[in-house]
Amino acid sequence: MSLDYLTETKIKEAEDKWEQMTKRLALLEKDQILETRSEERLRREGDISRMKEERQQVEQELKELHAQKEPQAPVASIRSNLPQQSLFFGRTKELSKIAEAISPEARTWGALIDGPGGIGKTALAIRAGHDAPAQDFERRIFLSAKVRELTPTGEQPLDDFSLRDFLSLLAELARELDAEAAAQAKPEERAKAVHRALNGQRILLVIDNVETFPEGERVRLYQFLSRLPGGCKAVVTSRRRADIDARVIRLDRLERQDALDLLAALAEDNRHLQQATVKEREMLYGVTNGNPLLLRWTVGQLGRPGSRCRTVADACAFLENAPKGNDPLEYVFGDLLDTFTPTETAVLAALAHFSHPAPVDQVAAVAGIAEQAARTALEDLNDRALLVGDEENEHFLLPKLAAGFIRRKRPEQVAESSCRLTERAYSLALEYGYNKYDRFPKLEDEWPLLAAALPCFVRGENDRLQRVCFALDTFLDFSGRWDDLLVLCQQAENKALAAQDSTNAGWRAYYAEMICYGRRQATEVLACADRCAEYWAEAGVREHSTALQLRGMGHELAKDYAAALAAYQESLALVRTIAPESTDMVNALNSIALVEEKLGDFAAAERNLKEALRIAEKIRYQEGVAYLTGNLADFAFKQEDWPQAEELARQSLEMAEQIGRQVLVGANYRRIAKALARQGRPKEGLDYAHRAVDIFTQLRQPDELAIAQTALQECVGGV
Repeated sequence: MSLDYLTETKIKEAEDKWEQMTKRLALLEKDQILETRSEERLRREGDISRMKEERQQVEQELKELHAQKEPQAPVASIRSNLPQQSLFFGRTKELSKIAEAISPEARTWGALIDGPGGIGKTALAIRAGHDAPAQDFERRIFLSAKVRELTPTGEQPLDDFSLRDFLSLLAELARELDAEAAAQAKPEERAKAVHRALNGQRILLVIDNVETFPEGERVRLYQFLSRLPGGCKAVVTSRRRADIDARVIRLDRLERQDALDLLAALAEDNRHLQQATVKEREMLYGVTNGNPLLLRWTVGQLGRPGSRCRTVADACAFLENAPKGNDPLEYVFGDLLDTFTPTETAVLAALAHFSHPAPVDQVAAVAGIAEQAARTALEDLNDRALLVGDEENEHFLLPKLAAGFIRRKRPEQVAESSCRLTERAYSLALEYGYNKYDRFPKLEDEWPLLAAALPCFVRGENDRLQRVCFALDTFLDFSGRWDDLLVLCQQAENKALAAQDSTNAGWRAYYAEMICYGRRQATEVLACADRCAEYWAEAGVREHSTALQLRGMGHELAKDYAAALAAYQESLALVRTIAPESTDMVNALNSIALVEEKLGDFAAAERNLKEALRIAEKIRYQEGVAYLTGNLADFAFKQEDWPQAEELARQSLEMAEQIGRQVLVGANYRRIAKALARQGRPKEGLDYAHRAVDIFTQLRQPDELAIAQTALQECVGGV
């Protein structure tokens, strides 16, 4: 590959990047004008500033590349029937791999691009053909076995252009070579005749959509390509992976920025898309999973005659419920449905429930088949580019749109797998959940299956859903899955209300409130407290004391400490009447102590903390002992007793790690980092500070994150 060619390629890439960044800047500036929230405007300003700096770097790179470029001798015109391309974005790494595979030095016949329908295999192959060096190939020949295409109005046949089998492909190739005699050769002699016509020429073949050929025909094609004359190479696309003597390139979704650049280009001819914000375009990227064909089709619905879609949200909703005759998912997946074996169908029906990559054993359990049979089916489906698998072929995911398609087309099998899924998840939750901290690792291992089962429980009967919630609340809280817990609580609260189960509706609101409290959302906490008070109007003493506790937490976040203290003390008084030495008593005393500390009554605060710790230790309340020890470490900080603060934080950390509560682990990482920095050992504290920042970023706790970042800055500054 020549230096001049490489320079030209880099210049083209840099020019494309500059143009894309310019369009992206325009969108960001538009969003900034529309944004009313100050913090969001600041974030936009930061994005714009960084983008301008990057664009300046690209401009400088372009100047340097043009300076390197040497005058070139005129190149003879190249014969080519490659289709023209108007839009192409990204795929830089894949193009580089193809360029290597079709270079004269490569010891393969070329490259096979595989991937799911609509992912951009054809576009990539054509771009690679256009980019191929003129000195390496005097001709580029495009041959297509595609039998249909998708337009915004629906699927259209390609009867006049498609090649139905290997022999028709050979005949068409011969005619492109002006070798009519080879095209008319007997079937058993045609391959050799075309091979002779290729001899002595430098030709790049681009062969598209060979998955439409029967398997035997594909084998014959690959045998032919493996015997190409030395000056010839090929780029082939297929939805099916094959074991061949070529560079296999698995094509996945477009990178986010490349997809946004594609949407920016499509918006030039679509006024409805022009009005879409970056956030809406990112939503479109997420819904289509970065599939270029689905992106184009969905955009094509905006403003199309006969279409009611005028916004991105309209188009996304239409995509998920497209009518027969214009369903892009039928185009992408429909022809495969009848080819699945019963085992493959069972595996797909099982995977239709999973939102996280699922290990083979969990898929097998939900599918109701042996693990080895499931593994074979999963690997075969992965080879057909229907699944997203990891490199080790141990975890697999069915993309969201494909999962929805399977649910619609195979409802009976999906329903059967749903029963197996919920039975297994229910058993796991009851056996390993609640406060069985030492069993939480099993729930962690089974999380993909548990997460898949939660929507099924929400759709099922209320009593079972509430039992699952009680079993998993603590695990979800401790493991940091706050978003999952919040969604589950909200759905289960609504389910309880529909079943006139006010008691459980209150407990679901309570657990939702605990997440909001952790994220310092005062308004949401007070709203949860109001709902609990309403639901528990006729309930017992414990529920009334809990509702008061929630109200105190809301007042505390709103910095109305007097009102918070009054609510906490009223709650404590109720608890004393029914359970003077209980977890509720420990939590009430701790809440009072934290507010007393904020009001400046440190003696009372420390006294209540120690009393709470005494009770927690007596009743073996592990979580309480852990967080109270951490709170005592905070008191040591206020007294500037850094060694004592470190010691207490390490004790609390050990207990927090034993029970697996991430918020306590993060708080103690932050405490240890701060204590080490104050003792002149900031380098030792760096790792703890970084871990704290990571945890509170995941939990989306802004206040705790800010404190952890301060500890990190203190450690960095000390180093």
